[in-house]
Amino acid sequence: MHTVERLIVIVLFEGVDLLDVTGPPEVFSLARRETEDAAGYHVVLAAETMAPTVTAAGVRILPDVTFDELANRSIDTLVVPGAVEVDGHRRVHALVEPAVVERVRQLAPRTRRVTSVCVGAHILAASGLLDGKRATTHWSTAQQLAADHPAIEVDSDPIFIREGNVWTGAGISACLDLSLALIAEDLGEAVALRVARQLVMYLKRPGGQSQFSVPLEQVAATRRIEVLRHYILRHITEPLTVAHLADHAHVSERQLTRIFKNELGTTPHAYIESVRVERARNQLEATDATLERIATACGFGTVDTLVRAFRRRLDTTPTDYRRRFRTSPG
Repeated sequence: MHTVERLIVIVLFEGVDLLDVTGPPEVFSLARRETEDAAGYHVVLAAETMAPTVTAAGVRILPDVTFDELANRSIDTLVVPGAVEVDGHRRVHALVEPAVVERVRQLAPRTRRVTSVCVGAHILAASGLLDGKRATTHWSTAQQLAADHPAIEVDSDPIFIREGNVWTGAGISACLDLSLALIAEDLGEAVALRVARQLVMYLKRPGGQSQFSVPLEQVAATRRIEVLRHYILRHITEPLTVAHLADHAHVSERQLTRIFKNELGTTPHAYIESVRVERARNQLEATDATLERIATACGFGTVDTLVRAFRRRLDTTPTDYRRRFRTSPG
């Protein structure tokens, strides 16, 4: 059987994030293995010259081709990784090299689909490929992307977003989810799920799933809010009203709301709901507990409240979430 070659081009440049470059090829190679090479994926690393490229991790990577050598070739998928710098205040900023932007702009018209990994979205944005589109990037640079490119609807929550033939992915391990989604589009869900199992990912996450997890949220700057967060975790089954939390913290309700807004960028009610949803997600993934028991154990009280919270937070239902992400035997 004749296999159609799908040329995957990954853009290389100095300071690029290593996993952004190495993650997708591993996923595509497993797709070839799972289909006995019928997938037809041919991955190449492209750079300005054939000199070794030094990544942000300090690891050197050798390009396969130069950009000029791709001048007359049709590309199936262009993968644009990113690079960042961290300032003295530990703030992360996406780096955008004009020469790389120009190369992406040249390659895009000959590409079936264009994708960005992590902060690579900033390069796509600078090339004009995201104007008028909804896009995502790593949560740490989402505000920068929105400020630099007001014509883009930036959504920092999803793992990846597809707008026509342009895909943007969150960071950093989300490059695996994005690659799996591309494989699913090309070869079907069954192949993508087999690849996910080979990666020991167990389950392929849909693009709409949040890239955030409550335990990984930013660390608060004050001890008071950290104490409150731990208190919420220990008393998650209780009502946890604003009045109750304010009394525990020895502040007024108005001051408590202001503290949460300044420290965590959210309201007490929204934060508590996010913690409850996170705990419910863990139970849905790892236990056989009924929805009634999970609703009670996570402080929702009723299944209806649990369902509404899941729809708000994850755009899915608890039942569908368990079907997709369950890791314990059924």
